[in-house]
Amino acid sequence: MDMDIAKLIQTVAIYALPVLFAITVHEAAHGYAARHFGDNTAFVMGRITLNPLKHIDPVGTILMPLLLYFATSGAFLFGYAKPVPVNFGQLRNPKRDMIWVALAGPASNFFQALLWALLLVLLTASGVEERFFVAMAQAGILVNLVMWAFNLFPLPPLDGGRILAGLLPFRQAQWLERIEPWGFFIVMGLVIAGVVSTLWLRPLMSAGYWVINGLATPLLTLFR
Repeated sequence: MDMDIAKLIQTVAIYALPVLFAITVHEAAHGYAARHFGDNTAFVMGRITLNPLKHIDPVGTILMPLLLYFATSGAFLFGYAKPVPVNFGQLRNPKRDMIWVALAGPASNFFQALLWALLLVLLTASGVEERFFVAMAQAGILVNLVMWAFNLFPLPPLDGGRILAGLLPFRQAQWLERIEPWGFFIVMGLVIAGVVSTLWLRPLMSAGYWVINGLATPLLTLFR
């Protein structure tokens, strides 16, 4: 048990900053995009901010991941942040702009993954061998690629579901929106069954790592 606690503390220390940055920038990006396209709801509520306390959900961000960590010995982790409120009816072109608002969150995560990869390149090029910082940079890439890929899953209430609703004709989009009240439970069922991991996360994350490696490798060569 002591080893589990020590491992948990080490894991939390490595992942704390990457996770806080990932969820904070993700949610703030949604709010910023919504404001850009005409909806000030998140701005008025003070949610377009890089203060992580505004985005942390006590259950989804802290309690659930901890419980899952101990229940599965770290094999399965899941959590969520407090969603940024968006009034899609306030957007100048709701159907089109909803796509950009939804896409802003995952896009911010992919950009953060690139920044963590750049940090890892700089650490490697500088000869820094301190495991903590290297592990944190690697965790930053992993966390953000997971958030990027998972949130693009095309089922509401995930961002991918919003994007798909914006792309589909009106009638089909309405059918998709009717699923939303049960969407969270459907997604969780698919996650537990391994469908999301096998058919969605792994292929997208492999593609994400391929892009990041393709960009990072030439940089590493330059620094050598």
